[in-house]
Amino acid sequence: MMEAETQTPLLRISALTKRFGGFTALDNVSVDIPPGERFGLIGPNGSGKTTLINCISGAFRTEPGTVTFRDEDITRLQPHMRTRRGIARSFQIPRPFRSMTVAENLMVGLDFAADTSVIVSEAQRREAMMSILTRMGLASKANVSANQLSQVELRKMELARAMATHPKLLISDEAMAGLSSSEVDEVLDLLMSLADQDITIIMIEHIMQAVMRFSDRVMCLEAGKIIAIGTPDEVMANQRVQEAYLGT
Repeated sequence: MMEAETQTPLLRISALTKRFGGFTALDNVSVDIPPGERFGLIGPNGSGKTTLINCISGAFRTEPGTVTFRDEDITRLQPHMRTRRGIARSFQIPRPFRSMTVAENLMVGLDFAADTSVIVSEAQRREAMMSILTRMGLASKANVSANQLSQVELRKMELARAMATHPKLLISDEAMAGLSSSEVDEVLDLLMSLADQDITIIMIEHIMQAVMRFSDRVMCLEAGKIIAIGTPDEVMANQRVQEAYLGT
């Protein structure tokens, strides 16, 4: 990856603030994320991580602040329009259509992201679906009902559904929560392989070892404010970060 300062940001967050009544969940957050970066987002519970990704994905409106993606101000765009611009999000708790097969779940994402001006045959759609499942290690599960998948397979399918929308930016929201150490390694390897294919990834994760292994840069939030940003080693050596996690 090239140095951030030599590139136009893929994602620019400018003076982002989000309030819920009298509570300020995000307080003047600004950060640029260049194309191809592996970006870790950490912070104790209640620090504003989920609020930030909800503002990026469009689930929450900001007041004030702007979100710019690929040189376009998307601050007022609805979530589905942001998805079609190239922003995808996987959720900590997988939300599959459990009555459908794995293949059918992916077809929903492919149909949602489809360019209606281009006619794509059923065979082409299935080929695209199987290509994604193969990359995720789920090709053998294509015709299995989603409710028969293991926890790690559900996490992989959640990532596969995000990938079906052809994202430029993937937000991985605690994809490893509750998994065994070997399963964490599986998902981490998968995310690394996606990053190698020119997909910019924001990883939100409480498993610090995984964040440190994955990230080019890490940003730590506390009480809605950025308290540290830099390389993994720089952030973990930061006294304010240590205090946020361990207490003073």
